[in-house]
Amino acid sequence: MSNSNPYQQQLDASGLECPMPLLKTKLALKQLQPGEVLWVTATDAGSWRDIHKFTELTHHTLIKAEEENGCYQYWIKKGA
Repeated sequence: MSNSNPYQQQLDASGLECPMPLLKTKLALKQLQPGEVLWVTATDAGSWRDIHKFTELTHHTLIKAEEENGCYQYWIKKGA
């Protein structure tokens, strides 16, 4: 994430409840090319568990995950 734009697509899943943040993340990743990065913002606490587990079980890489004041942010690099 060294260039000036560290992601190619942003997904705002704020206000959505489980399982929608994960489902929308999966759909957004399908639109990207391998190696591109998706930045996801969510407010559902369940997304923390879901996104971490999803990236563990797939070829995608969770580059970074942050939580601040109930706002969860994830940077996910699409795998091959």
